Amino acid sequence: DQTVRTKVNQSVTHVPGLKCYPCPGLTRGIVFRGGRVCGVRPSRKGIGSMSGASRATVLVGGGVRSGKSRFAVARALELGERRVFVATAQAGDAEMRDRIARHRKERGSTFRTVEEAFEVPELLMQVDDADVVLVDCITLWLSNLLVDGRSEASIERSVGELVDALGHCSAHVVLVTNEVGMGIVPESSMGRAFRDIAGLAHQRLAAASSEIYLAALGTVLRLRPSPLGLVHPAGPDDSVRAV
Repeated sequence: DQTVRTKVNQSVTHVPGLKCYPCPGLTRGIVFRGGRVCGVRPSRKGIGSMSGASRATVLVGGGVRSGKSRFAVARALELGERRVFVATAQAGDAEMRDRIARHRKERGSTFRTVEEAFEVPELLMQVDDADVVLVDCITLWLSNLLVDGRSEASIERSVGELVDALGHCSAHVVLVTNEVGMGIVPESSMGRAFRDIAGLAHQRLAAASSEIYLAALGTVLRLRPSPLGLVHPAGPDDSVRAV
């Protein structure tokens, strides 16, 4: 087992005078500026202590550049001040290294970043001093396992371990994932295996999640809890719009 250091920078950038986009049932609004999460407005009442029943498991899915990661970061900002960002990407080439560096810069000092390409369930089980853990992303984690030569059955077991870890993690957990099953059938057998693995993993993770959001076309639709509603961007009155 790896020793996971989860000491989080507790500072949050408060940006006065900017428009707030609220999430349902929360007392603090999320501040966006120029398409980037800049901080949160102070709440009038605290989040309170966490218990097993009150911990949130948040699943945020969508396509590439759909706005899912930005929303996931914003949701994590709402869930606590001690934050861990679990990055599953591997810097295999210059383009990916630049992408990882850019994302780290966008997050700033609001998260403690832990890089983990394979042992995500084990990492979640070891967290003991964070309010919220954001994992970005599940599909990269699954891809890492598949490219590493692990069988579909082995990966399914790893997904089961992740589901178990969600139930035992002491912090809120926000999961980001790519919806890959809405396009053409992949040409390669590995591509088809990846599509199937991701689809089955999403079903299991959704069943274990207290909140589910789908990002598309720069908007975020809340699927759970009901009612179905558009939560970003907010309407003219800054309220959640039901559909």
